Amino acid sequence: MKDPTASTPSAPNVRRIQAVVALRLLEVMRDRDLPGEILEDEDPTQTIPRRFGLSDVVERQIRTYKGDAKKRVRLSDAEVGDLFRFVIRRPDGDQVFEQVGRLLAASERARRLTRMLPRRAQFALARSAAKRRLNRLFGRTVGGFGRGPFVIEGRSLFFISHDPGGDACHLLSGFCSEVIEQTIGGTVRVDHTHCQSRGDELCRWHAEVVEESATLALPETHEAEAEI
Repeated sequence: MKDPTASTPSAPNVRRIQAVVALRLLEVMRDRDLPGEILEDEDPTQTIPRRFGLSDVVERQIRTYKGDAKKRVRLSDAEVGDLFRFVIRRPDGDQVFEQVGRLLAASERARRLTRMLPRRAQFALARSAAKRRLNRLFGRTVGGFGRGPFVIEGRSLFFISHDPGGDACHLLSGFCSEVIEQTIGGTVRVDHTHCQSRGDELCRWHAEVVEESATLALPETHEAEAEI
């Protein structure tokens, strides 16, 4: 039986990642590097010359990726991996990845009716939405769901493949938080409990709602147990 946590093997030159992934990476770095912002523990003499905020080259590339995203162009693992390496050299790399993950998960679809469903059905919808969006963004299966309302597990995922240090895993943390908050509401905490960068066998993300929204879910029912 195929391991549901195994990632689809990487093919560096196959163009399957949506251009919006690269676009969001550049946009977030640019926006965080606007003039006047100094990061905590940052040495301006070392980092400002490398900043993206005022770079004409970056602005041109952003415009290119915007056009690619509109035309549904896909990029190779190698191209997006190069951008990952830019991020991990930054002192705020984990924050960049988490913000990008949230932006990639953002949806304008209304969720009012969803938030009236029983909690089990809400999590089923959140899992379905996360799987669908990740597959669409990265052009492959990204891990699988473990036991629990919302637990994602995976081995040799794209994030670890391009950042053995583990900062890129924050992208999936931000992604999961946004998907669940949009689907269920409230405040969500995502814990990256296992990471291959720390020597664990696999990466695992566990999400839970820590603060309810104003509109509460209906009580659990047996009918809600089926996946939606």
